[in-house]
Order: sequence, then C-alpha cells, then structure tokens
Amino acid sequence: MGYRSVLRKDCFAGETHIVTGAGSGIGRCVAHELASLGAHVVLTGRKQDKLDAVADEIALDGGQVSTAAFDIRDEDAVRDAIAAIVSERGQLHGLVNNAGGQFPAPMQSISKKGFDAVVATNLTGGFLVMREVFVQSMQAHGGAMVNMAADMWRGMPGMAHSGAARAGMVNLTKTAAYEWAHAGVRVNCVAPGWVASSGMDTYDGMTRALIPQLKNHVPLGRLAMEAEVSSVICFLLSPAAAFVTGVTIPIDGGAPLGSALFPLGKGRATKPFDGFHRAVMPAVLADEEG
Repeated sequence: MGYRSVLRKDCFAGETHIVTGAGSGIGRCVAHELASLGAHVVLTGRKQDKLDAVADEIALDGGQVSTAAFDIRDEDAVRDAIAAIVSERGQLHGLVNNAGGQFPAPMQSISKKGFDAVVATNLTGGFLVMREVFVQSMQAHGGAMVNMAADMWRGMPGMAHSGAARAGMVNLTKTAAYEWAHAGVRVNCVAPGWVASSGMDTYDGMTRALIPQLKNHVPLGRLAMEAEVSSVICFLLSPAAAFVTGVTIPIDGGAPLGSALFPLGKGRATKPFDGFHRAVMPAVLADEEG
C-alpha cells in the first residue's frame, strides 16, 4: 500500500521539490506525498541520520529522493546547500518551507537568546531559504513556494516567540508573492492548528498533559492528521493552484472560531483523511487512547 493522495499520480513528474525539516512530522509526510506524485524530493534538515531514515522509506516505496543536511539559520550554509542542489538537479520547481520549532514558556520567562532562536528557526531561516531558491533558480524559471505558519490569529499565549515569528511569516509570504510574481513565482502559506504529529512527543510536563485534551477545543472534534496538512500544501504547489498566491490557508478544524460565550456542543468528530500509509500516532495520544 502506498501514499493515498487525492492528486493525480504524475502531478509532479519530472519536477524537483525541496522540503525543509523533512526528517520527521509534517515535513516527512509532505515529502512522501510529493514523491508519490512523481517529484524528486530533496529532504533537508540538520540531522543526516533522520533524513536518511526518511529517504530510505521513500526509496523503498519507489520514490525519487536525495538529502542535504544544513542549518537554515546559517546564511552561508543555506547559500551553499541550494547551490549544490541546483548544480545536481537543475531547475527547482517547488519549496516547502516546513522547518521550525519552539518551546512553551510564559512571555516574561523567555530570554532574548530563546526568543532570537525561535524567530531564527521559524522566520529568518525560512526567509534565507526562500531568497536563495528564488535567486538561484526560480527567478529565471518560476516555481511555487509554501511556507509554514500556525494558529496564532488570537495571539499565542505560552509561545509568544513562535506566534511573533509565524505572524511574520504570513506577512513575508504576502510580500514575496507580490515582489516575485513577475518571475512566475507563487508564494503561499499554511497555518496548521493542532496536528497529531511526532512533534507532540517533544513536549513534557503540563504541555504534554494538555495535549490529549486539545480535541475538546476544536469544533470538528479532533486533531488534524499529517496528511490533511500535506494535501493542502501539495495542492498549493500543483498546477490547480496556478492563480493562487499570497494567501494563508488555516488547517485548524475551526479552533480559532467562537468564544466561551457560546460553548462547543458535544457531537461526533469528523472523519479524518489519513492518506499517509506510514503515519505513526504520537505516543502522547496513543497512550491516551490505549
């Protein structure tokens, strides 16, 4: 059994797509879907062993894949890595700016070092990759980019650094979409809410204890599957989205809607789209279900 994408199997045949943060979670899922649709996928991240593990999965499934380990926060490393990818693969058709990370903390407890680190990971690093992909390939050939934001529309209590960075990415997406449209480059963004992904297992303490309860605050009654984020990303990269640019699509089950004045009703959760054949339930949710 392979990836069950809703898109045409040869949708990205002959194309090269870069996925940052591809060693786990949503990035891993997106890489699998793109490969299943015919793309040669370049997996990037900081840890070569994680990239190799995902590359082995994709190759076993019959996909085309290569890896490039580098830190998106390092300007020279980004420039050199994109140059090497372009030298090997030629034209770059798509970029999925997925890499990111944060830690929970009340705003008054966040140090400048911690704030800068999260902004560098979730905003500045993404900018550097976008710039180099544009300058070294898409400026001449066109292409599509999809950036990663988050559900931060009502602020992001407990993660002020991440909320600020993700809001910046939404605005950066709009600017890039406008400035780079002349080159035939589309730039969009997705803003996932709570996703049942491996990233949930990186949290501990009070945050980990809250994760199984998150579904109770989602109008659709559950968390998202990784494939439900990937399907929107792949659509935005596809020819079907040829007239879509500068937008951010929330993938959050309606979590930001409503208020405590109109509490959620109790009912049946919507049926998930679980197209990823190698998806693994996060331990924090598996423990709760089991």
